[in-house]
Amino acid sequence: MDKTLLLKAQLRENTGSKYSVEVRKGGRIPAVIYGHKQEPLAVSLDKHSFVEGLHHGHRLMDIQLGRKQQKTIVKEIQYDYLGKDVIHADLMRVKIGETVKVTIPIELKGTAKGTHQGGIIEEHTDYLEIECQVTAIPESIVVSVKEVDVGDSIQAGDVALGEGIKLITEPSTVLVTCGLVAAAKTTEEIEAEQEAAPEVIGEVKEAEGEKPEEQ
Repeated sequence: MDKTLLLKAQLRENTGSKYSVEVRKGGRIPAVIYGHKQEPLAVSLDKHSFVEGLHHGHRLMDIQLGRKQQKTIVKEIQYDYLGKDVIHADLMRVKIGETVKVTIPIELKGTAKGTHQGGIIEEHTDYLEIECQVTAIPESIVVSVKEVDVGDSIQAGDVALGEGIKLITEPSTVLVTCGLVAAAKTTEEIEAEQEAAPEVIGEVKEAEGEKPEEQ
């Protein structure tokens, strides 16, 4: 589905961390537009509009700079040290019909069988890398865990992708596992194990009148 967001950009005359801080103070996000053998452009975008677009699943964006528009996809986003606020974005120029590689978040659905037997679901990675046309980039990749029992796992190659979508992530990559939680040992159990363990005493003696060899 072609979900294109139109955003107006402003050129950034100065770059660097000092100037980026000033841009962010003004409610905007520093960004770079690159690709298609054209010169990279340092721009800024309205923070509210950009972040809202991301939350609504927009990855394809038309960036308007003056009278000119450039179609781009969000290639990389940088967050602050808390992982909450967007502080920079990389946008790559694309064309309709072009095939691109993108990283898409995984969305787990359902209640796993194993949880009814005391198991817990552990997510080992929260994204997949895929290749598809720019107009077919999914908002997320849904992974059903309903049939996952204790001891089971789901690998990247097990996930059903839509038509025209190719998996780039290594198929053997483990996404989800279901395992039992080990019960915590009591103090009495730990002490009993220590008492039952054989005592090993090592003793090294030097032969009388002999000097140990140096190593």
